[in-house]
Amino acid sequence: MTLIPICRSTGADLDIPLPDYQSLGAAGADLRANLAPELREAGLVLPPMARALVPTGLCMAIPPGHEVQVRPRSGLALKHGVTLVNAPGTIDSDYRGEVGVIMINLGSEPFTVAHGERIAQIVLAPVLRAGFVETDGLDQTERGAGGFGSTGRGA
Repeated sequence: MTLIPICRSTGADLDIPLPDYQSLGAAGADLRANLAPELREAGLVLPPMARALVPTGLCMAIPPGHEVQVRPRSGLALKHGVTLVNAPGTIDSDYRGEVGVIMINLGSEPFTVAHGERIAQIVLAPVLRAGFVETDGLDQTERGAGGFGSTGRGA
C-alpha cells in the first residue's frame, strides 16, 4: 500500500472523511464535497448543462512517478446524469493545491451537490514518461492512419 500524505485546506470542514474505499475490491477511493460554509446547509445546485468546480478541502503529496486520476461515480452518472467534464482528470505529483472536481449536470433536472456527498473517485496510478523524437516517417501497420471508427463495431 502506498501512503499519500493529505492535509486540509484553510476553512475545510474537518468532519468530512478522507478519501476511502467502499469495498475490499474497489479500485477507486471516494472523494467528498467540502463546500464553503455558506453553501453547506443548502448545497451547491447544478442546473441542467451547468458545470462547477466543487471543492474537496484536501491537498495531497502524491509520490513522484505517480498521478492520481479523478473519475466519475457511476451511480451519479446513471441516476442523475452528473459526471465530470475532464474525466479522468489528473492530479500531478508536484501539485500541492486544493483538489477540485469539475462536475457537470447532463441530466434534465437540477442536481444539488450536498456537503459531504461522495462526488468522484480517485485512483493512484504509475506514470511512465516518454521521450519524443522527430522522424521522417513511421512504420506501417494494417490500420494505418484509420481514425475514429475505422476498425468497425466489432462483435
